[in-house]
Amino acid sequence: MKKLKIRQVKSVIGRKPNQRRTIKALGLKRINSVVEHEATPPILGMIRTVSHLIEVEEL
Repeated sequence: MKKLKIRQVKSVIGRKPNQRRTIKALGLKRINSVVEHEATPPILGMIRTVSHLIEVEEL
């Protein structure tokens, strides 16, 4: 399974509640925070929901 490195690049201030919850569920806390996840279908769906707030890199 591929690993993904996810970095938050934009703020969640003023965003819809589901986008705020998705960022939190991914484990991101603030701008420039980075987490690593396996590329599973649920994680890929969360990435798609907040793609405009994050950068994703394959490891």
